[in-house]
Amino acid sequence: MDELKSLITIVSRDFEIDDLLSESLLRERLIEAFAYLLDNDISKMMNILYRTDVDEDKLKKLLISNSELPSAEVIAEAYLSRQKEKIETRKKYSR
Repeated sequence: MDELKSLITIVSRDFEIDDLLSESLLRERLIEAFAYLLDNDISKMMNILYRTDVDEDKLKKLLISNSELPSAEVIAEAYLSRQKEKIETRKKYSR
């Protein structure tokens, strides 16, 4: 299974997404989803980030250092980055 399919599989555990997305479209969908959650359901967003193991301190630093970007975009990037790390770790230890 290629990395994008693995990424979509993992992300689909937290969000309803189309499995035929490119990585850039996946990123856009996640930005939209996090924007919605920021405005409407912070506790659900925090739960997703907690389950995904996105480092809270690292996320705070990213939000501060990227203050010119929308918060949803920074959060989506942190989320995707963490999911990619998981994929790499699984590949490394499955060999």
